[in-house]
Amino acid sequence: MTEKYRVLDHKVVMSRRAFAKAAAAGSIVVLTPGCETVSQAFTPSSAQMAQLAGSAWDDLKSKQPTTNDPRYTARVRRVMPRIISAANESPAGWEVEVFDSDQLNAFALPGGKIGFYTGILDIMENDSQIATVMGHEVAHVKLNHAGQRYGRASATQAGLAVAQVALGSGEGSQVALQALGLGAQYGVILPFSRQHELEADQYGLRYMHRAGYDLDDAVRFWQTMSAGKSGQPPELLSTHPSDATRIARLQQEIALLKGTA
Repeated sequence: MTEKYRVLDHKVVMSRRAFAKAAAAGSIVVLTPGCETVSQAFTPSSAQMAQLAGSAWDDLKSKQPTTNDPRYTARVRRVMPRIISAANESPAGWEVEVFDSDQLNAFALPGGKIGFYTGILDIMENDSQIATVMGHEVAHVKLNHAGQRYGRASATQAGLAVAQVALGSGEGSQVALQALGLGAQYGVILPFSRQHELEADQYGLRYMHRAGYDLDDAVRFWQTMSAGKSGQPPELLSTHPSDATRIARLQQEIALLKGTA
């Protein structure tokens, strides 16, 4: 078997270098629904994705300023263990950082790494709204959405025999970030499909419910986010659902959890 592919746990997966080349070449293509079985065969486990993400997380923390201001860190670290425990995970195995930036964003990496930006915390009115985003990010990790995305990309590269462009210097952590979907500015939520985003919202609400947070604050938070935007691309052209779709789905799930549907 060539360097590009290897057998791992009875699955064929791309080597890190080959996947990095594919990401750098911009040759990641989403498979059609009919190719799900193929992409599953290429999907790494959560543990394998955590290994890939480790150096990216370290690189991010070395380049992006973090804050120790308790106005931010105390809030996030108060919510974190409750949500992670509600997801049937041990908080000791997770890490959260608050990055000093006015970006209205948060993100998750495989292996239980979660980043919040001070900008998004500034518009959060209470712990329930922090739990909204925390639950969403924990769900991405728990459901191995990054691994599914990796698997789709790997299967596509195998089928199309692409990823032939060699990388220049400094390919390690930065390319891993690109491969995981964070991009050059680090601060964007991973561009999972709209289905993954809605699924993360759904499971995030369930974690909030188990942890005892106010579910209605999830809707209020996204309404605030929507009101602050100057415009959105059409949902068809976006990796994320429209705010209207997201809020409607949140309201449906909340009604089910409250038993009022």
